[in-house]
Amino acid sequence: MATKDVNVDRETAMLLPPDLREWVGDNELALFILEAVESTYVATARVNARGTGDAQYPPTLMVALLIYSYATGTFSSRAMERASYDSLAVRYLCANHHPDHDTIAKFRRENGPLLKGCFVRVLELARGKWGCSSSVR
Repeated sequence: MATKDVNVDRETAMLLPPDLREWVGDNELALFILEAVESTYVATARVNARGTGDAQYPPTLMVALLIYSYATGTFSSRAMERASYDSLAVRYLCANHHPDHDTIAKFRRENGPLLKGCFVRVLELARGKWGCSSSVR
């Protein structure tokens, strides 16, 4: 009896851009972190105020990338850059952009207090969502 195999064609390019949200599960940590970061006030982020050089990544993208990376055990800026290519969740957080490791390191260095505040906010929201009993300080 003949079988009907799925046609696997890796040579033909996609005609439409993929929707990365379809590739990220509904319960993915990245979705929660992005929602939490977008609800925080990040207008105090230090960015290139002169407007010279390359276009900048929005502070919400960078904060979400850093918090998700820390939450999943990635602390190196170079590993975060690699994850923007390799990890579907990180690729979704970065909207299919790929911040280089120098940009990530500079943002982290210049926005420590903002990152700390956003991380605490994410933990507070997680406690409310999942009912964790430990206190956040």
